[in-house]
Amino acid sequence: MISSLEYNTERNQLVIPEYGRHIQKLVEHCRALETKEERNKMATAIIGVMGNLNPHLRDVADFQHKLWDQLFVIANFDLDVDSPYPIPDREELAARPARMSYPQKRPRYRFYGNNIQGMINVALGWEKGEKREALAYIIANHMKKSFLNWNKDSVDDAVIFKHLFELSEGEINLAAKEEDLLESKALIYRNTSTNRSNTNDNKRQHGKKNTRNNSSSSSNSNRRRRN
Repeated sequence: MISSLEYNTERNQLVIPEYGRHIQKLVEHCRALETKEERNKMATAIIGVMGNLNPHLRDVADFQHKLWDQLFVIANFDLDVDSPYPIPDREELAARPARMSYPQKRPRYRFYGNNIQGMINVALGWEKGEKREALAYIIANHMKKSFLNWNKDSVDDAVIFKHLFELSEGEINLAAKEEDLLESKALIYRNTSTNRSNTNDNKRQHGKKNTRNNSSSSSNSNRRRRN
């Protein structure tokens, strides 16, 4: 009995560990069959077992193609069966994908982020008028909020207007307008005040529950005393 034990260190390496040792042994047995008819029958059965591991995908055509490709990979591309799909090429599967170029964006003011420039470009594509001006003030307020996240001190609107003028290549000039941006407190502490109000509401509700529990417990104790 002990001599029949098999250790993982003595076994061949799993090609696709997700399918486990039994699937790999079935594939090896399929390769050893003498007739092609037997191998085709065995390969179809193995595909069915592999598909049972993902029952919600086993009937999808693309997934069936993937299963057959994985069957040939487990068989080390040495399996003479009739596949309903083109037999995969070893070199094609082993080929590394083309290297993707990393977007090298270097904004003039990094604390505003890369999306600000895209928003400004959209605004520049609109016709001049109230709609474009409203979008420009939205962008400026967002720039002010981003600036305050980077520097917690207050910032003058003139600085934001100057940066927006530079980023828009002189096309958007809010400094000439009389309208001011939102106050710094409204941009920084809006989320904080919301969280505080929610916390206070929870405390009030919790206090009401405690008051009800205390009143019910005191009434119960009074009834016991009477009895």
